[in-house]
Amino acid sequence: MSKIEKMSILGVRSFGVEDKDKQIITFFNPLTILVGPNGAGKTTIIECLKYISTGDFPPGTKGNSFVHDPKVANETDVRAQIRLQFRDVNGELVAVQRSMVCTQKGKKTEFKTLEGVITRTKHGEKVSLSSKCAEIDREMISALGVSKSVINNVIFCHQEESNWPLSEGKALKQKFDEIFSATRYIKALETLRQVRLKQSLKVKECQTELKYLKQNKEKAQEIQNHLSNREAQLAASKENVKSIESQLDPLKSSLATVEHNLTKVTRLDNDVRALESRRRQMEKDNQDLQQKMEKVFQGTDEQLRDRYQNHQRTVKEKEKRLSDCKRELDRAAKECQRFNSEKSELLIERGRLQLQADRHQEHITTRDSLIQSLAAQLELEGFERAPFNERHVTSFNRLLKERQERDVEAANHLMREFARKEAMKQKQIDEIRDKKTGLERTIDLKSDIQNKKQVELKNVKCELQQLEGFSDRILELNQEIVKTEHELEKAEKNSSVETLELEVQTLQNEKINLDKALRKLDQEMEQLNLHTMTITQMDMLKKDKAEKEEQIRKVKSRHSDELTSLLGYFPNKKQLEDWLHGKNRKINQTRDNLADLNKRLASAEYHRTYVSSELRKKEEQLSLHEAKLFDVCGSQDFDSDLNKLQDEIEKSSKQRAVLAGATAVYSQFITQLTEENQSCCPVCQRVFQTEAELQDVISDLQSKLRLAPDKLKSTESELKRKEKKRDEMMSLKPLRQTVVELQDRDIPDLRNKIQNANRDLTGLKGQIEEQESLLRTALSEEEGAKARLQDITLMERYQTDIRDVERKIAQQEAKLLGVDLSRTVLQVSQEKQEKKHLWDTVTGKIELNQKLKQDQQNQIQQLKSTVNELKAEKLQISSSMQRRRQLEEQTVELTTEVQSLCREIKEAKEQVFPLDATLEKLQQEKEDLMNKRTASNKETQEKINGIKEKVKDINKYVKEIENYIQQGRADYKKQKESELEEVNCQLAACEKQKEVISKEMEMIRQDIDTQKIQERWLEDNLTLRKRNEELKEVEDNIKQLVKEMGEMKVTQMKNEQKHLEEKIESLKRNHHVALGRQRGFEEEIVRFKKELRESQFRDAEEKYRDMMIVMRTTELVNKDLDLYYKALDKAIMTFHSMKMEEINKIIRDLWRSTYRGQDIEYIEIRSDADENVSASDKRRSYNYRVVMIKGDTALDMRGRCSAGQKVLASLIIRLALAETFCLNCGILALDEPTTNLDRENIESLAHALVEIIKSRSQQRNFQLLVITHDEDFVELLGRSEYVETFYRIKKNIDQCSEIMKCSVSSLGSYVH
Repeated sequence: MSKIEKMSILGVRSFGVEDKDKQIITFFNPLTILVGPNGAGKTTIIECLKYISTGDFPPGTKGNSFVHDPKVANETDVRAQIRLQFRDVNGELVAVQRSMVCTQKGKKTEFKTLEGVITRTKHGEKVSLSSKCAEIDREMISALGVSKSVINNVIFCHQEESNWPLSEGKALKQKFDEIFSATRYIKALETLRQVRLKQSLKVKECQTELKYLKQNKEKAQEIQNHLSNREAQLAASKENVKSIESQLDPLKSSLATVEHNLTKVTRLDNDVRALESRRRQMEKDNQDLQQKMEKVFQGTDEQLRDRYQNHQRTVKEKEKRLSDCKRELDRAAKECQRFNSEKSELLIERGRLQLQADRHQEHITTRDSLIQSLAAQLELEGFERAPFNERHVTSFNRLLKERQERDVEAANHLMREFARKEAMKQKQIDEIRDKKTGLERTIDLKSDIQNKKQVELKNVKCELQQLEGFSDRILELNQEIVKTEHELEKAEKNSSVETLELEVQTLQNEKINLDKALRKLDQEMEQLNLHTMTITQMDMLKKDKAEKEEQIRKVKSRHSDELTSLLGYFPNKKQLEDWLHGKNRKINQTRDNLADLNKRLASAEYHRTYVSSELRKKEEQLSLHEAKLFDVCGSQDFDSDLNKLQDEIEKSSKQRAVLAGATAVYSQFITQLTEENQSCCPVCQRVFQTEAELQDVISDLQSKLRLAPDKLKSTESELKRKEKKRDEMMSLKPLRQTVVELQDRDIPDLRNKIQNANRDLTGLKGQIEEQESLLRTALSEEEGAKARLQDITLMERYQTDIRDVERKIAQQEAKLLGVDLSRTVLQVSQEKQEKKHLWDTVTGKIELNQKLKQDQQNQIQQLKSTVNELKAEKLQISSSMQRRRQLEEQTVELTTEVQSLCREIKEAKEQVFPLDATLEKLQQEKEDLMNKRTASNKETQEKINGIKEKVKDINKYVKEIENYIQQGRADYKKQKESELEEVNCQLAACEKQKEVISKEMEMIRQDIDTQKIQERWLEDNLTLRKRNEELKEVEDNIKQLVKEMGEMKVTQMKNEQKHLEEKIESLKRNHHVALGRQRGFEEEIVRFKKELRESQFRDAEEKYRDMMIVMRTTELVNKDLDLYYKALDKAIMTFHSMKMEEINKIIRDLWRSTYRGQDIEYIEIRSDADENVSASDKRRSYNYRVVMIKGDTALDMRGRCSAGQKVLASLIIRLALAETFCLNCGILALDEPTTNLDRENIESLAHALVEIIKSRSQQRNFQLLVITHDEDFVELLGRSEYVETFYRIKKNIDQCSEIMKCSVSSLGSYVH
């Protein structure tokens, strides 16, 4: 069992912060008393015990106010520490330490809890555990063996909260719940109730969801069966499609071969026609070319090519020479450009050098003027006339340097003189300041001594005043002592304690017999209650049966009309399920019909889509062919465009022949007019009158001759373009035939097929809408029946439950057969009340005798205490009278010392005053010297700096002049001028060379133009011979193609093509029908799979099984939770009633032995349980109140009792709670228990505490801690044999709390 041994306090509230201020208190067994005036720090002891045990601060207190104030301690940081040594519930030694720190930051304080340590001693070794590793609050509660609420509200209850038993109802209930430790059990009950409620809701949800899951499971199975059927049908349809495709492939291959051969025949026919047209055109072109040529070359092809190559070689040589001349001309142009560039650079460089020469002359002039100015300022001779040479400049620099050195030396000497005078003044100032500081330190020291002496003198005078009038008090005390001793003797003679003890013993034996009778009656009551429970259960079962029958009636009345209208009668579950099964078959049949119609609709839509696709392809083909024809022809009239193009080709051929002949004619005419000296026109034979007219004709012919080759070339290119276009149009003739077939036959047929397909689709959609309407009606009826199936199932379950209830009622009736019920519960209860009343009467007599005995003992003890108090006061006054003489002598001595110190302080202050004036004068003189030194130094530096700036400017110009001369800029300028003249000469020669090359190039160009005419004639001969070869090759190709066409059987191939197309068309129709059925099957399969993937059908069977398991297990859990709830609630009720009975018994005994008034017989705690609702629906709660019993009336004490009664009742309740709940911890602290109590009740409280100590003296860990300022109360406790010493708490001279151990016999001798 736990008990406390020692505690040390440092830095808490009024306890000091230094190590010497640490206070240690040792707790005694069984009683420890703390005495002291208000504000001495008594309650701080309990606050420290509470904080070290639970970590909680006092009520209304924050951490920073719990620690000693840093401002009072004159510290920035104040550290507080509490250490406690105690024995835990196992008797092992434990030490715990908690530390805090409070820091002053500006006007605010900051509090922080430091690391706590708990140390245990096991097997001679110390094991420490810090707050970083464990929660010390929990460790302390475990070690002390009581809950935190008992520590806070019972053991270490603060004075401000000591009256909590009479607080308002809500707060009182909270504290009692915490003390009874029922909070966690009540929370457990509430948790069980909430869990059971949630589980019940979960069961209902599971039942509802299970119904829908079952429907989903059945629906999913049905969809799966449909899916399997459709997949089998789809496989068969795919096999049919593959069979048709296997028949189509060879037919398509044969048709492609035939079409390929026919296309080849058409292509060969077109090629023959194109070649014949080309042959005719080539023959015509050759004739035109021969007519255009002047004459045809008669030599061989080899001779013609040799002549053409020689001519080409001559032309190339002239062109090469022309190219060489061009390159030479470009080279000469580049040379001229280079010389121009060099000339520009030289002109720029000459300008830059001229600018540098001008700047050099300016520098010389500026340098000379600056030297003259500075020489005049410094009065240097020999520098009045300019310009100056290098010798003059060197002489000037030497004289200037000597003058600067003399000025610097003079300035330094003046500064040294000023520094010496300042040092002398500073030395005088330091001497005066040291003397003044010594006198001020003497004044401060003697002032401190004077203040301390004055405080000591004041304390001595106060003590003398307290000792006045003690001589008269001694005579009064002697008379009171004699009177009290006489009353004590009289009381001892009249005492009858032994007789009262015998009567109490007899009454206690009678009380034991009554207890046995009451226990026997309790057993009989329990047996009767057992049979009563059986009867109650039977009544509940009958009520349950009636409720279920009412539920069945409600179900029938709610669904009778609807089900009768659907089935013609009110069905049971099996009949309704059979009707639903039949309805489901009808729905499936309707769905099959709908699926068949959808297949036909899909097939028709697919056929329409296919025909539409073919129509779109044919229209696109027609558009593409028309676009090709338009791109070539430029219009849609193919035949007229082709005839028109043929006419244009003939015209262009004629024009080309005319131009070819004109070249030869113009050449011959020019030759005749120039070489044959004919003066008449070669055509009309008209004679030219003048040479000028002849030359005009020749010029005109030459001009036309030059233009003829270009016109011929353009005419030939235009002719080639038209021939190419004609060939392209000839190749497009089969394409034209295809366009006509598409427009007249294929596209109109496809459009008629689409119209027929649309009519079929409209009829199928009407049939589908009719079937869907039938399906919706059937589904609506099925849903309505399914919705009522749940209630029908529930009705059958109720019928099953009614049969179970009837069976249980029969079992309960069988249990009551043969039971003897002669005595009822009421009779046994009345007998028990009589025995209980007799037991209360005996108990009251025992308590009355004990009260009489206690009153007599209290009277004797009170008289003894009074005698001891009077004697102690007399002894204290006698000792105080002897100290008075010493205090008077000390007063005279202290007065003399204070006066002497005042004189010495006054003399020192008179010596300090003249020193201040002298010190101020010396500081002013020093400051004047410093100002003069600064001004002189500034003036000298300005003069020296001015000369340096001028010298710097002169040196800059000198350096520029020297650089110009050293770099040789004047010679460089002459060199560049000569280079410029040379470049001008080279540039003139280059321009002359360019002119010569240009004239040569012009002559070469004229020769090349003359050779071009001869080259054209040679090219025409080569072209004619080449065309003749091509014409021969075309005739050979025509013969070969005609031969190849004759070998092919064109008529037979066309008949075969028609036969194959008819067979393919028939197979395609069958293929489209098969694809339509296949598409319908695939859509249904996709729909079924999509339905199965929906959340309600996916894993429907597994979800149904899982939900069934969850519902069954939840129902079993609910039953177990109900059993647990009832068992825990019953255990809490039993524990609560036992503890309350025990607490109220202790409260009655303590009240009767303590309270001296006659208005209240006793008090007790009433706990009213709320019995209005069952335990399974709502947790049980208790409402606590403290009542006072007056006769047969119980009244609430709150608001009706006096302050003293309130204090006493709270104190007694705490004592009773400690007696009941502190089995492992016998510690109890009472803080100012006598507050608001009168003298009589104080004495009875002291005797009651002594009796408690006496009754628990055998308990080795019982410890009572009493804190009070009432020394009379302490003396009453001290008269017992359990108190020899006590602790006195007071404030020392530094106003810090101190704990002093004192003997009880010294109580009367202490003077506050």
